Amino acid sequence: MIDNLILGAQVALSTQTFLFCLLGVSVGMFIGVLPGIGPMAAISMLLPLTYYVSPTDAIVMLAGIYYGAQYGGSVASILARMPGTASSAVVCLDGYEMTRNGRAGVALFISAVASFIGGSIGILIMTGFAPQISQIALRFGSPEFFMLMALGLIAAATLSEGSAIRSLAMVVVGIVIGIVGLDLTSGTMRFTYGQMELMDGVSLVASAMGLFGLSEVLSNIGRKENRIATAKVSFRSMIPTRTEFRDALPAILRGSAIGSFFGALPGTGSTIASFFSYAVENKSSRNRKNMGKGAVEGVAGPEAANNSAAQTAFIPTLTLGVPGDAVMALLLGAMIVHGVAPGPRMITTEPEMFWGLVMSFWLGNFILLIFNIPLIGLWVSMLRIPYRLLYPMIIVLILIGTYSIRNSVFDVYQLLAFGMVGWVMRLLALPAPPLVLGLVLGPMLEENFRRSLSLSDGSFAIFVERPISLTLLLLIIGVVLLQSGMALIQARQALKRDRS
Repeated sequence: MIDNLILGAQVALSTQTFLFCLLGVSVGMFIGVLPGIGPMAAISMLLPLTYYVSPTDAIVMLAGIYYGAQYGGSVASILARMPGTASSAVVCLDGYEMTRNGRAGVALFISAVASFIGGSIGILIMTGFAPQISQIALRFGSPEFFMLMALGLIAAATLSEGSAIRSLAMVVVGIVIGIVGLDLTSGTMRFTYGQMELMDGVSLVASAMGLFGLSEVLSNIGRKENRIATAKVSFRSMIPTRTEFRDALPAILRGSAIGSFFGALPGTGSTIASFFSYAVENKSSRNRKNMGKGAVEGVAGPEAANNSAAQTAFIPTLTLGVPGDAVMALLLGAMIVHGVAPGPRMITTEPEMFWGLVMSFWLGNFILLIFNIPLIGLWVSMLRIPYRLLYPMIIVLILIGTYSIRNSVFDVYQLLAFGMVGWVMRLLALPAPPLVLGLVLGPMLEENFRRSLSLSDGSFAIFVERPISLTLLLLIIGVVLLQSGMALIQARQALKRDRS
């Protein structure tokens, strides 16, 4: 192991590879800050440039764009309630509230530190246990993935304060929206009403940007000018208090564990990891009453989760040749173009590339930490821009980001529709995050459910015959019973107070 790490360090610290790593993480970070664009578009645009460099330098740069965007995605979420990437959507809940409370510098500092720790833990797990984790991931079939998605949807009821019934209703709405498009089993179009643009389903970027970003602009039309962030941000003002550090550290560790798990599973990714992390914090944090109102755990946990997931997502891609999401599929294609065959033998046949890539992850995460902390003052200073100037700029960025994904005007229409829906939901106190999670998990839930029944000839016994699937089912039952018990206790306590 030590020899491999030394070999990787020699590759990563070579002048050319270091410069490509620096270029990749820098581009990724700034792409992440811009709402809606995301790493997919950046990698697609820069992919032709990699044909003229070595395979190692090409993959190091493209990978840097991917995990660099995870760092930058939280900036717009925290400052303007605009998720830079889908995985940073849930950070809007507490990060933006911290900004409104005059704690934007602290929120960005916590985000940078949590991202670095989460990414480092993900790299450490990848370094020591990549082959073993890939073998465990192979044991997850359709029944296990179905139960895992169901557990996530049940947990979505804990994503926001208020009625669990409302949250579950929003999950159902998200699932219904998620089934729009082409049915992969039968090949028929569902609920598209003749719109071919909906064949690939409702745009996740448009829905997240509309529900969180555009709805925020609509809700604050006519709001008085912001006077919170007019003072210069000093380094001392960015440092969280001792209590906030004590609350954030367990959340970071929990988020890193959750992100490492979901990142290593093909087909899940950092978006699901960040939502799961927030759900866990909403139940396990000792400050859970403040979740959604500016709690540091609501920033630290999801940020650690999406960055650790971004690192461990390379495990199935490199060791199995199975991409976890669309970005990983693009990176896999880049490797194949350069004559590299990802798979179980890559560690032995391409040791310089594998270990050079691993060590470049350490280097890239350290560069991102150094970049992010000094830039906090610059990001916060954006809040000094008057709303009459800031909001038109935000709308323009949202429109450009949404359009640039597929160069589709129809996606812009979706954005506007979801913006109006998000505005109405805010008026009715309906939570948006469960809807987004239902939209993300709904198609995967249906696909794995139907595939499981096909494998078992229609028998539901397949979900209890497999150990992992049965364990997840028991967890779902436990979560439901726990939530029901807590609701009964709260109702009884309220009844006693009314009688007294």
